[in-house]
Amino acid sequence: MAEHVKSTRRYDSPRRREQAAATRRAILEAAQARFERDGYAPTSMAAIARAAGVATKTVYLAFETKPALLRAVWNRCLRGDEEDVPVPMREWYQEVVREPDPARRLRLNARNVTAVRGRIARIREVIRTAAPGEPEIQALWDRIQREFYDNQRKVLEGIDARALRAGRDLDRSADVLYALNDPATYHLLVHDRGWSPEAYERWLGDVLCRELLRASSAPAGRATSARR
Repeated sequence: MAEHVKSTRRYDSPRRREQAAATRRAILEAAQARFERDGYAPTSMAAIARAAGVATKTVYLAFETKPALLRAVWNRCLRGDEEDVPVPMREWYQEVVREPDPARRLRLNARNVTAVRGRIARIREVIRTAAPGEPEIQALWDRIQREFYDNQRKVLEGIDARALRAGRDLDRSADVLYALNDPATYHLLVHDRGWSPEAYERWLGDVLCRELLRASSAPAGRATSARR
C-alpha cells in the first residue's frame, strides 16, 4: 500500500507543477492586461482573479501582495519568460558583451533594446506613474532605473577607450547610452508616432554609433542574431 501511495505521488507531482505553472501564467497575463488597461491603483486583486479565472485567494497565495504581483509582471516582461535568470546572464545580453567589434556591439544592443522595449513599454509606464504613491513600487522603480543604467554601462566597458568618441570618457558615454536608450523614446516613436520596431532599431543603432564612437569605428548596418 505504501508503495502504491509513493508511486502515485511521484506520478502526480509533475502534473501538479504544470497546473501550478499554468495558473501562475494565467494570473500574470491577466494582471498585465489589467494594469496596462486600467492602471495600478484601480486594478484590484479580485479583478485580476476574475480575469484569470481563479479565486482571489489563489492570487494572494501565489504572489501575497499587489506590489509583489506587479514586480513579477515586470520581471516576466523584462526577461521574456518566467525563468529566474537575470538580464546580465541571458544569452542575448551575453552576446553583446562578448562582441569585440564596437559598432556591432552597439547594434546588437540596439536589437536587444528594441525587443525588450516592445515588451516593457506599457508596464514600465504603469510602474512609473504608481511609484510616487506606493513605497514598494517606488523601490521597484528605483531598482529598474539603477539596473538599466548598470547593464548599459557594462555594454561600453568592453569597448576600447580609443574607439569612443573624442572627449567622452566611460562615465559620460554611459550617460549618453542610458539617455538614448530611454524606453520613453521607444514609446514615443513606436506607439505614438507609428514607427515600426525595425525602423526604430535601425535608427537607434545609427544614433548610438554616431554619438558614442569615432567615425572610423561606426560603419552602417543592422544586427541580427540570438533570440531575445
